[in-house]
Amino acid sequence: MSEEVVQPASFAFDPESEAAIAQIVARYPAGRQASGVIPLLYVVQRQMKRETGSAWVPLKGMDAVAERLKMAPIRVYEVATFYFMFNMKPVGKFHMQVCGTTPCWLRGSDDVLKACKEAAGVTGYGQTSEDGLFTLTEAECLGGCVNAPILCVDDDYYEDMDYDSTMRLIEALRRGDRPVPGSVIGRQTSAPMGGPQVLTDVPGE
Repeated sequence: MSEEVVQPASFAFDPESEAAIAQIVARYPAGRQASGVIPLLYVVQRQMKRETGSAWVPLKGMDAVAERLKMAPIRVYEVATFYFMFNMKPVGKFHMQVCGTTPCWLRGSDDVLKACKEAAGVTGYGQTSEDGLFTLTEAECLGGCVNAPILCVDDDYYEDMDYDSTMRLIEALRRGDRPVPGSVIGRQTSAPMGGPQVLTDVPGE
């Protein structure tokens, strides 16, 4: 843990989290509840988002997961620090993750990154804007390559992005609007640009 991260003195699951945990733990057979460590870490991160406006996993939250799943705390720490999707320190209200791997890069992720820096007021990855609204993170493949480039904001995927659409998205978020996730050019799921080329006359549809 970084020394500059201010950790909360305590953490307790709220009623919404308790309801989610009950469903998660029920998926696993007796004695195998430790398999639920990843979804429970998500529960912690989402609760922190509700309570503080910042989606992250504090040390006390990891301890609460360990206690609930009857795991050694170090085992929870290992999982939380290994996976990229868990934030080990507070992030901005909007966590912007830019994919820069080959498919996104070939389709213009450098322009998406440039727009993120300019519109959010940050100079590089790992930074949070002075107003606390935006944190910029580099992502290693978000898995939406067919609709590249991808910009993930919190859990929402915005697809087929370019400089202008990224600027519009960030301006909307700053105003308090939340644009509908998905392709910003109106692409139908993962169909080719311009529309589907096959199965265009499926009987019964």
